[in-house]
Amino acid sequence: MAAPIARASVRSSSKAGSGAAPAPDDAWTLRLYVAGDSPKSRAAISNLKRLCEAHLAGRYEIEVIDLKTQPELARAHQILALPTLIRKVPEPVKRVIGDLSNADRTLIGLEIAEA
Repeated sequence: MAAPIARASVRSSSKAGSGAAPAPDDAWTLRLYVAGDSPKSRAAISNLKRLCEAHLAGRYEIEVIDLKTQPELARAHQILALPTLIRKVPEPVKRVIGDLSNADRTLIGLEIAEA
């Protein structure tokens, strides 16, 4: 089993291989709270990356926070269930709970409009 996820960021850029951060005006900032390296945590991370690449390619940043290693953040960030995804930007803040396997529900919860 892999080591628990501590805190990681996944960045995507619209210019492949350039390393440039997404433009601030259309970039999405997503924070995913998980519980260690559990199957649900791994599924949520994988599902979120897949959805972001399909619908927000080049315009997103994902921050993964493991509440097993940082339990104090659960109360501070009002996390009641895991996994929990929070859309920080664009505002307003939105929350989706679960492993994000239901793509339609996740897209509706995040208010990602189809092009």
